[in-house]
Amino acid sequence: MTVPSISVVIPAFNEASRLPPTLRRLRDYLTTRPGTYEILVVDDGSSDGTAEAVRQMECPGLEVLRTEANHGKGHAVRLGMLRARGERILMTDADLSTPIEDLERLLPSLTKGYDVAIGSRALPGADIQVHQPWYRENAGRFFNLLVRLLVLPGLRDTQCGFKVWNAGAAREAFAAGRLDGFCFDVEALYLARKRGRRIVEVPVTWRNDVASRVGALRGSAAFLDLVRIRVNDWRGLYAPIQGL
Repeated sequence: MTVPSISVVIPAFNEASRLPPTLRRLRDYLTTRPGTYEILVVDDGSSDGTAEAVRQMECPGLEVLRTEANHGKGHAVRLGMLRARGERILMTDADLSTPIEDLERLLPSLTKGYDVAIGSRALPGADIQVHQPWYRENAGRFFNLLVRLLVLPGLRDTQCGFKVWNAGAAREAFAAGRLDGFCFDVEALYLARKRGRRIVEVPVTWRNDVASRVGALRGSAAFLDLVRIRVNDWRGLYAPIQGL
């Protein structure tokens, strides 16, 4: 079986209306690139017919994974990342707040020897075309300060939903992950760094989607997840998994 050059993993919860135009954009872009591709949509227990809407799409290499219950974005991303077969795996959100064309900004870093390239809204060169409300932007800055202080020093924006991984680094990190909520990607990056993987931030274009479901309450609970990452590590729960 041919290994795709790139896999795209999209977590989805009640995205029946947003996903069809997103998938058309992905298809139109990916078919112009050299090499093969696959797109994995992980339906995290949607109640609006998300999986059915995706299956009706005419898109080569498209696969739908579905869980009957809603477990959280981290659980959905982990399923997709571990199922993906591509040499490189892009995680992106259903709203494409960062346009798929920005993949070309991230991929050169992997060619240069990095294992993970993460889109950043905080670096010089980032193009924020539609901002979040001021209170969410400030909450995000504070959260990223906590991430740097407690878990990942040196990374300025861990929450942009646009990251590309080498396959080996993705399997190592996500197979050992335990968090299903807001901080799942902080945990994955922490595990990648713990295993000696090289991570780089790359400025990207970003447009806030007013339909975003990340609320202040979920963000306020994220601090506890940062503590859990440290406690899990201290308890030895992030030991490497044999065979990966």
